[in-house]
Amino acid sequence: MLKNPIPKVTNKMQYRAIGIVYGKFIPNDSERLNRGYLTDDKGEKIETVLLGKALSLIKKYIDLKKSYFWVVYPKNKNTQNLHLQVVGIWDPYQLNDFSSDSSKTNFSSLLEDLDLKDNYFSVRGLLVFVNTQKNECVIKICPDSKLQNLKNKSFKLVIKGELSLELLNSFLSLDVIREGNSLKLFNYEVIEKNLSKKIKKS
Repeated sequence: MLKNPIPKVTNKMQYRAIGIVYGKFIPNDSERLNRGYLTDDKGEKIETVLLGKALSLIKKYIDLKKSYFWVVYPKNKNTQNLHLQVVGIWDPYQLNDFSSDSSKTNFSSLLEDLDLKDNYFSVRGLLVFVNTQKNECVIKICPDSKLQNLKNKSFKLVIKGELSLELLNSFLSLDVIREGNSLKLFNYEVIEKNLSKKIKKS
């Protein structure tokens, strides 16, 4: 069974921001592996931290001289300063129930089988701001109410792309691609329009 690095959505109003990036993780300090940057195959660097589970995976299984597909959460304050939080590594042969004698050894084609590709991000949240002059929008992502704590608070992502002002306060599902340190919208779906009005009515 091939494990999907970006799981299917479990409910219609599920907030999330998760992606997959192929590259090499280079820690800032060999003694402390949790902070550093990912370098992709074009030599672009993205500031990166490893979250707990990923840190233990790296210590046990990962050769830092090699490139991997990293499962990441994106954060940014503008379209030029992407920051990634690594939550896992997608390696069908080492870390999944997948036979290594398969004729498919090309990870990119395996991703395509899952309708995914390198640098793809799934973003689901509330459209809270549109800048028509800069062609940018801001999506607010709120954590699951059951998991809310100080470390797991809502945050905003700035994405390059054109969205209508009429969609403000609507819940959207966006397909986003990473270009350098920017996140760029290439497709979206309106899941629920004008949420704030519906909340006031109820």
